[in-house]
Amino acid sequence: MTNINLVSEYKCFDGKVGFYSHFSTTCNSEMRFAVYQPPQATQKPIPVLYFLSGLTCREDNFMIKAGAQQWASKYGLMLVAPDTSPRNTGIAGENDQWDIGTGAGFYVDATEEPWRSHYQMYSYIIQELPTVINTKFPTEPNQTSIFGHSMGGHGALICAMKNPQIYKSVSAFAPIVAPMQCSWG
Repeated sequence: MTNINLVSEYKCFDGKVGFYSHFSTTCNSEMRFAVYQPPQATQKPIPVLYFLSGLTCREDNFMIKAGAQQWASKYGLMLVAPDTSPRNTGIAGENDQWDIGTGAGFYVDATEEPWRSHYQMYSYIIQELPTVINTKFPTEPNQTSIFGHSMGGHGALICAMKNPQIYKSVSAFAPIVAPMQCSWG
């Protein structure tokens, strides 16, 4: 069973926002994520909505800026926002560019070394993180949806299209849809 560490926690719209870390066996490094638990989570398992952030963001970006907790509280949705990549892996060059490496995991699984040993974001998002969330929080595992912005919109589309049996819905805001056909990415 995966141990998670509570980094910080705050009351928010009658629920709570928590920031967590854990050692990811998929990414072979410490990973961070944020969870908003609405008040309904104290009474029963609830649906989960995963949000994937864009380039250079972290697990706190959505929880700090979006204001979605008000609506999640009203409708009884748990919000989960993972970090956008592994960090501090020791890979040479991982911090040299803003569009690849730290903060830019693109929610895909790297196939080439040295990236392959840590940058397994697709597998982390569809396998390991949901297992952690469903084990540690009061969720309805069959009521899961995903959405994202920019690079996260790209990730949400890929995760949902490859796994329609997992997600009830998918939304993408200004998604990067052809990362190989632009000057960055």
